[in-house]
Amino acid sequence: MKIKMEEITGGEARALYAENPVILLPLGSYEDQGIHAPMGDFIHAERVAELIARSATDKGVRTVVAPVLPFGGNDFFGSMPGGIALSQETFMAVLRDMLSCLLRHGLTRIVVMNGHSGNVNGVHAVTQDVYRKQAVLVPSLYLWQIAHRLLPTILGPEKARLAAGHGADPLTSIALSLFPELVRPDLVAAPSTTPKVLGLPVSGFANISFEGIDISVPVESDEIAPDGIFGGDPRLSSPETGNELVQRLVDIGTSFVLHFASQTQGITHP
Repeated sequence: MKIKMEEITGGEARALYAENPVILLPLGSYEDQGIHAPMGDFIHAERVAELIARSATDKGVRTVVAPVLPFGGNDFFGSMPGGIALSQETFMAVLRDMLSCLLRHGLTRIVVMNGHSGNVNGVHAVTQDVYRKQAVLVPSLYLWQIAHRLLPTILGPEKARLAAGHGADPLTSIALSLFPELVRPDLVAAPSTTPKVLGLPVSGFANISFEGIDISVPVESDEIAPDGIFGGDPRLSSPETGNELVQRLVDIGTSFVLHFASQTQGITHP
């Protein structure tokens, strides 16, 4: 059975979309994920969405995957060579148009499968606008945030703390699970020593820590993490961890799709 919308013929589409199937819309980014990992992390979000769609379909809820939007909002890694990003305004405009095209034909059961932190605020703004104007509720799952929260249950709290970070887990382990042929284990290295900004420790790609709070600073990512690795050790990543993360993401995503398909739109009060 066809899962990806781009593989469905026009004739098949007329019959299928009349049934208002659940549509998963994968989003990602095309940015530096560490010197060892493929830059196009959107392929991971797309593959997880495909696995969820197939699982949900097998359990009786017809689910398909829309073409992935590969370019994320916010240019976190513009200073790294080769990345392609959209401005937040452009990202939101593209997402708004994509949703509008689906909603035009009565396809109202849409779930965003997001794979990029820079998309989060834009997704919320666009879907909130859709809800206000059309009373269609479009939920969004930030896949890597879910995976990050699952990591301690797989590795244990201490190892998860050391492994979790950009260019490390959860995404490196997920890449080793889904696309091992694209990963360069021979390039995996220890995280670089994190520099200080204004004499203060860096707590994120655009944040420094001061007396227990984060303060935003407009520094470039290559100044903080020249090899694309920050906060985690990719040497602790493994295909076994990735397999477990992917399976749990698929299980959670499938359960949500089944629940979502059983609900009416909007808010209900007891």
